[in-house]
Amino acid sequence: MGKVVYKTIEEIELIRESSLLVAKTHAAIAGLITPGVSTLVLDKIAEEFIRDNNAIPAFKGYGGFPNTLCMSPNSEVVHGIPNDIPLKNGDIISVDCGVLKNEFYGDSAYTYTVGEVPDDTKRLLKITKQCLLKGIEVAKVGNRLGEISFAIQEHAHACNYGVVRELIGHGVGRELHEEPQVPNYGSRGKGIQLKEGLVVAIEPMINMGTRKVRFLKDGWSVVTQDGKPSAHFEHTVAIMKSGPEVLSSFAFIEEELKKNGIEIL
Repeated sequence: MGKVVYKTIEEIELIRESSLLVAKTHAAIAGLITPGVSTLVLDKIAEEFIRDNNAIPAFKGYGGFPNTLCMSPNSEVVHGIPNDIPLKNGDIISVDCGVLKNEFYGDSAYTYTVGEVPDDTKRLLKITKQCLLKGIEVAKVGNRLGEISFAIQEHAHACNYGVVRELIGHGVGRELHEEPQVPNYGSRGKGIQLKEGLVVAIEPMINMGTRKVRFLKDGWSVVTQDGKPSAHFEHTVAIMKSGPEVLSSFAFIEEELKKNGIEIL
């Protein structure tokens, strides 16, 4: 494992600023995620919004990724490339966004419903979001990293869902992906001890069926092996003496969804 970089209060505030811009970028497209819209159109709106706010889309060009947002519908788990195929009623879509501002990154993902979505799919989204919150709850000074992993896995497994193992959370700071790695599965008492100043992206990727995934030939997209839906929620979180502090936010997103009469799960 590489070196873990702990952040000062000032650096955490800069990461918060980047993370809140990510949240507002999500909000800029949240109300537009409806049947008939293409992910490419949403991607362009997001890129413009980020640049208008004096920041750089973190994913564009990262390792050769061609776009601003990772947009992964239905059985795509993560890293989907935006395209001009219109979204359909009943789809879900995971949107992952990152920005670089003032030399620090922010990173957050949210899975959206498109029109009327079946109840079992809604439940998947609800439970995945709960997995994220359960992981955050135990991200406390003195705990081991494995507590986060275990909390996420335990809740997903209790609901008979698969937990993706090939893709994991990570540290965030001057780099988009820093140490430590934050798996969504694992054991209590394992991993590094959490200390004040650690900033991590916690991001459960939970599948309705098997945990197994396939990597597509485009070199990016990851899909479930059984073709069943997958959901993904992510927050950037600072470990503080006072407890875990969520630097990103779903509040802007959910305000927009509410405004547009879209159910919040």
